[in-house]
Amino acid sequence: MKMRHVAVVAAVAAAGVGIASGAAGAAPLLTRDTAIAMAYLDALISHDASAVPFAPDATRVEAGLQTGFSGPQLTDDLEHGPQYALVQRFYHLRFTESGDVVTARYLLDSGVAGVRLVTVDITETFVIRDGLIHAIDATIVPVG
Repeated sequence: MKMRHVAVVAAVAAAGVGIASGAAGAAPLLTRDTAIAMAYLDALISHDASAVPFAPDATRVEAGLQTGFSGPQLTDDLEHGPQYALVQRFYHLRFTESGDVVTARYLLDSGVAGVRLVTVDITETFVIRDGLIHAIDATIVPVG
């Protein structure tokens, strides 16, 4: 996989979800690791995980329960998992980065047949080393 492709796809996607940038109308500049996290978020909507670089032994923990056990399983879940079929959109996306950790905080709408059923506030922390996602820890809180 080419990292340039990830960065371009992520920057285009980021411009569409309202990440604040310094210049009005300009696409934000993303670091490589933030672009990798953005590729994961984009795959939540597109169900195409081909641009998401998981380490072979990547894990995902959601609300304290391990839901991801390997890179191939996480890729398959993004592309075919019923839990992601309900995702309609995400917005109010904010990133922070410290060392090899990227944190994304955003709101996500889920529903069926175009009808929103629930909005949740999500914080996902990605451990990204050597251009690969090694771990994701997600906290999901319903919004009233």
